[in-house]
Amino acid sequence: MAEADKRTPDSADIKRDGPTINWDDRNMQSCYANVCNAVGTREEVVLFFGIASPPQSKGVDLSVGLSQRVILSPFAAKRLAGLLSNVVNQYEQRWGTLGDSAAKAS
Repeated sequence: MAEADKRTPDSADIKRDGPTINWDDRNMQSCYANVCNAVGTREEVVLFFGIASPPQSKGVDLSVGLSQRVILSPFAAKRLAGLLSNVVNQYEQRWGTLGDSAAKAS
């Protein structure tokens, strides 16, 4: 096999069937969250993001300050679930398996 046949295609060599997406982040805002919750109905999935501070003493209820709400269609939520799964798998391949934080909270 010729050396040229073994190479992987450059991004310019790959044919694209769909439109090119240009991500415009000029108006993007960032926030940090260490807590996320989700609820859903037939029409939408709602994600809530916030920050939880550890309680100062045992037996005290945990307070979570919610800062962001993202409302998605079920279709967008399914795409997000797949994207997050891929990102976590890549993270674990590089840095090691993550534990289940829900198990640590109980």
